[in-house]
Amino acid sequence: MKRVTLIPGDGIGPEISDSVVMILEAAGVKIDWDIQTAGADVAQTEGTVLPQRVIESIRQNKVALKAPVTTPIGKGFRSVNVALRKELDLYANLRPCKNIDGIKTPFQGIDLVVVRENTEDLYAGIERKIDEDTAESIKIITRSASTRIAKYAFEYALKHGRKKIHAVTKANICKLSDGLFLDCARTVAADYPQVEYKEILVDNLCMQLVQKPQQFDMLLLPNLYGDIVSDLTAGLIGGLGVAQGANIGDCCAVFEPVHGSAPDIKGQNKANPTALLICAINMLKHIGEEEKAQKIERALYSILAEGKVLTCDLGGNAGTTEFTHEIIKRLR
Repeated sequence: MKRVTLIPGDGIGPEISDSVVMILEAAGVKIDWDIQTAGADVAQTEGTVLPQRVIESIRQNKVALKAPVTTPIGKGFRSVNVALRKELDLYANLRPCKNIDGIKTPFQGIDLVVVRENTEDLYAGIERKIDEDTAESIKIITRSASTRIAKYAFEYALKHGRKKIHAVTKANICKLSDGLFLDCARTVAADYPQVEYKEILVDNLCMQLVQKPQQFDMLLLPNLYGDIVSDLTAGLIGGLGVAQGANIGDCCAVFEPVHGSAPDIKGQNKANPTALLICAINMLKHIGEEEKAQKIERALYSILAEGKVLTCDLGGNAGTTEFTHEIIKRLR
């Protein structure tokens, strides 16, 4: 039996975590869940939002499923997600983005993958107050991290039959930092002639993504641009409620949805577990449970395609419990 770290998160996190665990159990998945709490509530009792026990659990188990954790805006503690990525060197943020039958959007034919460098850039958190009226943040781009994420992207392309990668920067303005990222991408691309390599500026990319997103296959980006663009691409397929995400390193992998903790609907049976369930499906594939992953995937996508039992964010009136039970019913 595989042991997996489960971080239920806060806000709607525990509700959707319970939903996903129930669905996996109903599908016959045998997992020994190592439940580890993190976030603001934990900080009140343990003095930190990310106790060392959580990090050690993931290191030991190698795989984690994580629900959303609230991050204060503009003050308070730093993101638990950012801290996990740094502590465990989860350098690749993977965001596949593909249309789902039954989820209505203005765009069809979208099937792209965002690969985001996960450990540096402005997210390194090196910032200071110069005086009362001036703050400074330092953008860090290194050759080692840029080369590593570029290699990950091209290896992913080969493994998954992807044909084209766009490196995305603002190298016309950030000539040294983004220029270094671009130089590393070009160097790595030369070793993968099977994959078409192209370059695009991030502002032009954003425009083209809302005009003709179907032209893109894979996007390779530094941390900040990747964060913004991956949410944009999620909007193309129906929003964060159906968007998947994973943070991958050489030793560990953390699968998590990219939506927030939605504390305003906590405990109201309104939360949509779809994104976390898709992440769990990908986690099952990662640990070799391909058959059960496909079984759950078929059940979920059949419900979404029919459009009869949907949560309110998808235009339906089903609660979390009803949606969960409908998926379980399809598994039998």
